Amino acid sequence: MPSPFPGMDPYLEHPEIWPGVHLLLISALAELLTPILRPKYAVSIEVRMYKTAGEQALLVDIPDAVVQRSDRVGTTLSVAEPASQPISVRLPMPESVRQGYLEIREVATRSVVAAIELLSPVNKRPGQGRQTYLTKRERILSSNTHLVEIDLLRAWKPMPILMDEDQQHYCILVSRSEVRPVADLYTFNLQDAVPLFALPLAEGDSEPTVNLKALLNQIYDRGAYDLKLDYSAAAVPPLSSAASVWAKQHLSTHSAESP
Repeated sequence: MPSPFPGMDPYLEHPEIWPGVHLLLISALAELLTPILRPKYAVSIEVRMYKTAGEQALLVDIPDAVVQRSDRVGTTLSVAEPASQPISVRLPMPESVRQGYLEIREVATRSVVAAIELLSPVNKRPGQGRQTYLTKRERILSSNTHLVEIDLLRAWKPMPILMDEDQQHYCILVSRSEVRPVADLYTFNLQDAVPLFALPLAEGDSEPTVNLKALLNQIYDRGAYDLKLDYSAAAVPPLSSAASVWAKQHLSTHSAESP
């Protein structure tokens, strides 16, 4: 079953849902590209580690196995009343975040021809994770490696580009090393179809077209997201007033048309 939305499904952006979507979409991209690109290129799923802390990694709960209290009695110690009552606080706890991305390597030379990045909250929200990603992004843009950067998250500030137009909900950046600083930017809103794009490879090689919407529908069905998403509730993060009205009307029409 495909998503009811014509393009990106905003309900997949929920912070409890997106990590699974990210994992499945990276895997689906690898499965799509591997048979197309072989034998000249190999597709590798790489993992980047992030350390987050502060408000990005708050301690929510402590399992019973970690903190145990003794109910034994019989001690002769007297306990004085505390001078004042404590207040409950939260401590910033470091947390490791693993994020996958794709590298397209030329088999003969082992050189990375293209990197495919699917952005996550750790990349976009302010803090160390964003800075770590921007540092890697700068290294790629200063190299001979092509960069494909897919942003399917409306929340937080988008990655830096030089443009004066209004920012739309989602975007796909295709940066070819031989024409930098010029790059192709595909932007689209909630109501729009997801644009097709060509994966850049070495000069002269046939470049496969990536249909991201088909992959999203594929993982929507595989992950049974029609059973996990509550379309009667508001999307998280919230939609704008205009987008919310359109989404409600679209879902109502889609529900009426469904068998």
